[in-house]
Order: sequence, then structure tokens, then C-alpha cells
Amino acid sequence: MADPSAHPHPTQGSLPSSVSPALTFNVIAQQGRARTGRMVLPHYTAETPMFMPVGTQGTVKGLTSQQLEDLDCHVILGNTYHLQNRPGSELVAEMGGLHDFISWQRGMLTDSGGFQMVSLLHLAEITEEGVTFQSPVDGSRLLLTPEESMGIQNRLGADIMMALDDVVPATANDPARFLEATHRTTRWIDRCIGAHKRPTEQNLFGIVQGGLDPVLRRISAAQLVERNLPGYAIGGLAGGESKDDFWRMVALGAETLPQGKPRYVMGIGYPLDVVVCTALGADMYDSVYPTRTARFGVALVPSGTLKLKNAAYAQDFEPMDSTCSCMACKKYTRAYLHNVVTRGIPSASILVTYHNVAYMQCLCRRMRESIKEQRFPEFVRDFLRDLHPEGDVPGWVRDAMVVADISLQGVATAPLPAPAVAPPETV
Repeated sequence: MADPSAHPHPTQGSLPSSVSPALTFNVIAQQGRARTGRMVLPHYTAETPMFMPVGTQGTVKGLTSQQLEDLDCHVILGNTYHLQNRPGSELVAEMGGLHDFISWQRGMLTDSGGFQMVSLLHLAEITEEGVTFQSPVDGSRLLLTPEESMGIQNRLGADIMMALDDVVPATANDPARFLEATHRTTRWIDRCIGAHKRPTEQNLFGIVQGGLDPVLRRISAAQLVERNLPGYAIGGLAGGESKDDFWRMVALGAETLPQGKPRYVMGIGYPLDVVVCTALGADMYDSVYPTRTARFGVALVPSGTLKLKNAAYAQDFEPMDSTCSCMACKKYTRAYLHNVVTRGIPSASILVTYHNVAYMQCLCRRMRESIKEQRFPEFVRDFLRDLHPEGDVPGWVRDAMVVADISLQGVATAPLPAPAVAPPETV
């Protein structure tokens, strides 16, 4: 069945949109492949492109729900596998669902537990029925089937819930396993649809798989689009594959998924990756990177990262980021933060986490504004100038911007390094 609710191409005077039982998505401005949209969810109206902080166990480490709201986060994530382990979806449901349990009344997304096939592979066994995990907490075994994943996520009550998919690391050298996983993901989406009990209150997104094989990726996307889901994710990336493979799979995913539905690239949190994916037509991103790196004293700044443990900052009275208006940048100096970071004082990770989340929200807000004002290419060039003032923009970024039709003239000025030459074999 085709997807009648998603207009495939914008016509003169109109932009793509779709209406699903629990989600309305409207592209409100577009420039090249990049677009900004409004996504009406049961709990909140979110704007895209957006970055979603990860609260694995129902909390973003170091921040309160009020702080996340103050930072204008539109959607945050919870992890189905970990929430079922502790405290259990039944308890969360008794408390009124995840929104009430964590006191967060904006958007929420729960993953399916599928990613743990990769991150906990040594504890997992994958069959057609589902995935059997050994709990890292007490050693007990949990069979996670598509039906069980839907049951858990229905009890958690997030606005967006992800289908259980068969995830294979993109770097695996096993074509037969990728073929199996691609078609199993389709079989599992049908089981997820059949088990989903709250389609008018929660949105089920499908996940495109296929490794780094464009043919499998196209097959996976086509099969998912036939199911006419509220939104779609590009999965199986950000797992160690080359950046060149990464951006090409994102571009392919954006091309093959409906124009009028939200497109979510899973596991993306490096600011450069978020900008490149937006230029290629993606809408939603998540990653633990901004918050996890903060706990090691690393701040995100326009020039890249600021490693506050470095002795150079011991007497630096500048803020972390002079362009940032967040509380941590307005009130604290690099010298103070160096002091608390190097001594392991808990407030250090809280302050740097606060800033890193603020940085990602500001980045997405600036992208939305630049697309609305039809100056997104200028935004990209300014972003890259800050990040690469010597003009040494990586080759994969240059190639991606050619596909995105964004000129880097005057920005990518340094010659690319010569490719490494393998040493001659010795006899």
C-alpha cells in the first residue's frame, strides 16, 4: 500500500505534510534538501531539525526535567531495555506513564531495545522469535520480542516508540547476516504493528536497515513505507563505519523516505554530523555524546571541543563559550570549571552537561531559523569556518555538501591530504 498521507514532492505554494492518528507533521520551510518542520505530538509540538538528549533510565544524567525545559528541549529519550530492567514498565504505568514518572510534559521517545543487540551483544542471542538478553544487573534472562517491546513501550507511554529491529553493526563483514536482518526487520515491523495497542496515543516509527548496501537500504525503506507509518528512522549507522559511508547512507535514506514524514537519524550527536545530516534532509537526532563527554570535562564550542582538564585553562577567565547565553557560560569561567573538573567535584559535570545540551539546542534553533530565512548555505559555511578556520574541511564533508548543493567556496580552501599508500609487501 502506498503512503497517501505524505506528499512526495512539494508543489508550487505547498510544502510536504502528513497527518497520522497521533502525529501531524508539516514542513514549514525548505532550502535545497534541508527543511524545518513542525511535529505535533500528543504531549508537545516539536520543531525540526531537533536534537533529543538521551535519558537512558528516564533521566538525563546531571539535569532535572525543569532544566531540560528551560533549555527548550522538545523531546527526550528513554531506553526500553534499561527501563524494563529497572524500575519496570508496570511500575511506570501505575505512576501514570513515563511523562508523569519523570515529571516531563513535553515529547518523549522510547527506543525498542534493539540497539542493545549491538551494545550488549555478548549478553544477547538473536533468533526469529526475538532477542534473549542476560541481565547485566542480576543475570536473569529476558526475551524481548516485537510484541513484548510494544507492550513495554505502550506501558511507558512515550509519544514516539521505535519498532524492534534486527541491528547488525555496519562494520560487520557478513553480507548474509545483513540480508537476513533487513528482511527480519520488515517481518518484525508487521508484528510490532499488530501488537501496538495505542495507535491513537503513541506513534510507531520504523527503522531502515541494510548495513552499507544501497540495494538493501532501498529495499528496507520501500518495505517500511508500504506500512504507512507516522515516521521513519535511518538506523544501523554511527557504529564505526567510515564517514564517507555514513553520509552516503543518510543521503540515500532521506531520498527514499517520504517527503512529508519525519526522518530520524539514530545515534547522531557530533555537531558536525548533525549539520551535515540536516543539509541532506534529515530532521531528528539523538546521542549520549554531548552529555557523556561533558562528564569527562569536555565542552562543545564553535571551534570544536574545549577540554577543561587542560592546565592551560587554570587561569583562563573567559566563559566556556563566549557566544553562548546559557547559565553556565554567563556565570562561570574556564578557570573555575578547570578547578572543579580536575578535582572531580559533581557540580562540574552538571555545569558542562547543562552547557552542552544548551549548545545542541542552540545549534538546531539556528539551523531552523536559517532555513526559514533561506540562508542555510551561509549558516553551513559560517559553521565550518568556525570549526575549520584553516580551511581543512574533511573530504567527506566536501563531498556531502556537493550532494546537498551547498558551495564551500572560500571555506574548504586547504588541499586534502594525499591518501595513505600501503607499504609494499615483503617477500
